[in-house]
Amino acid sequence: MPVRAYLYPFLAMLLWAGNVVVSKLAASSIAPTAITFYRLVLVLLVMTPFIARPLWRNRAAIRRQWWQLALCGLMSMALFQSLSYRAAESTTATNMAIVTALAPLMTALLSVLLLGERLTVGMAAGGVLSFGGLLYLVGRGDVLALLHQGVHAGDALMLLACLSFALYGVLLRRWRLSIPAWQAIYCQALAALACMLPFFLLLPPGSARLDGTTLPLIGYAGIGSSIVLSYLWIEGVKLLGPNRCSIYVNLLPLLTALLAIVWLHESMHVYHLVGGGISLLGVLLAQTVQRPLFGRRPGVSGLA
Repeated sequence: MPVRAYLYPFLAMLLWAGNVVVSKLAASSIAPTAITFYRLVLVLLVMTPFIARPLWRNRAAIRRQWWQLALCGLMSMALFQSLSYRAAESTTATNMAIVTALAPLMTALLSVLLLGERLTVGMAAGGVLSFGGLLYLVGRGDVLALLHQGVHAGDALMLLACLSFALYGVLLRRWRLSIPAWQAIYCQALAALACMLPFFLLLPPGSARLDGTTLPLIGYAGIGSSIVLSYLWIEGVKLLGPNRCSIYVNLLPLLTALLAIVWLHESMHVYHLVGGGISLLGVLLAQTVQRPLFGRRPGVSGLA
């Protein structure tokens, strides 16, 4: 296996960690709806010269699957991104990354509910561990405090964003879209832009400004996160497979925490290490322990 096969998903996670930090920086500079809208516009502008011709040639297949592509775009590029930007207003980048790293576990559990896949020992044990670790994290080391104070809005929004992204992954598996990856990304971005347009037009004056502060953030979100990251991940999946690539998601909290400490001057606390560590251990269990909880081991196993 060439070295680049292992480098692709690592670089993808590094760019994703950077995007979490960008989300936090954007929270004080531009409305979540605005940066989501602008990044989609930028994605379409950059991709159109390369995608337009093959997209037109493949229009019959796209027409047959347009509503699946539109729904995927709504969940992955509209809901997930806008909720993430909104969450950044009231939680830390480190918390955001830890919650996002639960996506493989959520995808696996949703696959049991929606695709009829067997529940494994890893999913069951990992789900309990990850939930406990998450409670410890959002309670900042005091789980009982959640009973009195409730969950912080940012952490709850990030959990909803992660659930949206996990559902997107499950539906991709269910529908098995025949559209080439780059064409699918383009169509999803187009659908997401159409969904975001009404909300963008309703923004109050001054909340969608383009200036020296917001343009670099939009540039990173549109090109670095949406295009380059997607390319690296697609290539990594081609060479390593989805199961092995999904393990790299466990690096997201560590990489994000390092970037957040340097760029955002966030502090690392014990509850981050304990709660995040327990949650990631649960994710790792779900990804590696494939013995069915009930019945015999299925002939084919795997995760999203």
